Amino acid sequence: MRTLVRGGMVVSMDPAVGDLPQGDLLIEDGRIAAIAAHVDTADSEVVDARGKIVMPGFVDTHRHTWQTAFRGIGANWTFREYGAAMHGTLRPHYRPEDVYLGNLLGRIEALSSGVTTMLDWFHCSDRPENADAAIQALRDAPGHSVFCYGAGFAGDSIATEVKRVRSQLPDDGMALGLRGPQLTSMDTTAADVALARELGLRVSVHVHAAMGWPSGERPVADMRDRGLLDDRTTFVHGNGISDDQVAMMADAGCSVTISPDVELKMGFGWPETGRMLAAGIRPSLSVDDCPSAGGDMFATMRTAFSVQRGLNGGLTARDFVEFATVDGARTCGLDARTGSLSVGKDADFILLDAEDLTVFPVTDPIGTIVSAGHPGLVDSVFIAGEPVKRNGRLLDVDLPALRTRLLESRARVAEAAGVPLDGSWAPPASAPRR
Repeated sequence: MRTLVRGGMVVSMDPAVGDLPQGDLLIEDGRIAAIAAHVDTADSEVVDARGKIVMPGFVDTHRHTWQTAFRGIGANWTFREYGAAMHGTLRPHYRPEDVYLGNLLGRIEALSSGVTTMLDWFHCSDRPENADAAIQALRDAPGHSVFCYGAGFAGDSIATEVKRVRSQLPDDGMALGLRGPQLTSMDTTAADVALARELGLRVSVHVHAAMGWPSGERPVADMRDRGLLDDRTTFVHGNGISDDQVAMMADAGCSVTISPDVELKMGFGWPETGRMLAAGIRPSLSVDDCPSAGGDMFATMRTAFSVQRGLNGGLTARDFVEFATVDGARTCGLDARTGSLSVGKDADFILLDAEDLTVFPVTDPIGTIVSAGHPGLVDSVFIAGEPVKRNGRLLDVDLPALRTRLLESRARVAEAAGVPLDGSWAPPASAPRR
C-alpha cells in the first residue's frame, strides 16, 4: 500500500525540492518516493493535507529523558542546584521501573510535539538494569531514538558494560556520552573515545565554562592534542569556549548541540548558535532537561532565534528550522535517512494545523513555525510512513494508565528522597554534574 499526502504547504528542507505552496508527498515502503506540486498515482491511501504544513519531523540531539517525572520542578534552579537535586538527591532513588516510565513518557511527549528522532543522553546508569529499562522504553515508544550511554564519572573502566549495551542496539541506535574532559582526567576521556571507536559509536560530550575546568581551561585543545576529535564528536553547549578552540572543533568536523533555554536560565552564557555557524559548524538544537525547560522544539527554536536576533540579527528563521531538522539529523549521523523531505529518505514527517487561530493565516510557513509554532499545532506524526498521531491524538497509546504510573513513580522517588512536591523545595547548590 502506498500513501499519498496531498495538497499541503510543503516545507522540505531539501534545497533540491524547495518549498511548495501546495504539494504532494508519495510514500512507498516507508520511504519518500516522490515529492512535487502534483503527484499522479493510483491505488494509494490519501492523506488530505489541505490546510496543513507538511514538514520533516524535528530532531532533538540531547535530552535527559529519564527526568520526565519531575517536569517543571527546576524552573528556578541554577546549574549547581540542578546537580544537587537531580543527581545528588533524586537519582539514587530511581529504580528501573522509574527509569522506564520517565523515558517512555518523555519519548512519547517528544513524539507528540513533532520530534521524530531523539538522542536520549542517559546518565542514570547507576546499575545495568537502569540502562536496560531506558532502552526498553525507547523501543516501546514510536519514533527513531539514539541511546547515548553516559556512565558515572569515576575513573573505572566502563568497557564491559558499554559492550553489553552495544550488543542490544542497532548500528545507528547508540552513542557514547563521554565522562570527560571536564569531570574526569584526559586519560579517562581518551580511553572512552578509544572504546567508542572500537565499537563504531559516535560520542557526545558536555563542555561549557559553567561546569568549571578541573582538567584544565582548554578541554577542546587537550582533546585535539590527544587525537580525540573527529566528525563523530558532538559537543553539548560549548558556552564560553575560546575562539581558537571553536576553530579546532570546526577543523575536525565536530558537531554541536545548543540547548538555549537551559543555557540561559542556568547561567551557562549566551547560546553559541551564531558563533558556531560563523566558524563553519552548523549547530543542532536540543531540549536538555524537562525539570528546567519545556520539552518541545518550537520553544527551543524560538528562544535561540530571538536571542541570536537580539545579539546581532545575523540569522533567519529558516536557519533555525534547519538546525532543528536536517542539521540535527547530521549531528546524529542520520542525515542519509531523515531530517528532510527528500526522495529515498525515511518518511518521517509531521502535519501542522495551518488553520489554527494562533497561526492563521499562514503567509510564510517558515516564519510561522519559528515565531508562532507550538505543540498544539501538531495534527499528525508519521514515522517511516506509518501514522503514530492523527487528528491531534496519539495512536495505540494508553495515556491514562501511563499517567497514573508516572505519578506513582514520582511520588515514590520524592518520598524516598524526602523532597516535597508543592514547589517549596530549594536544593542546596553542589558541584555540577551532567
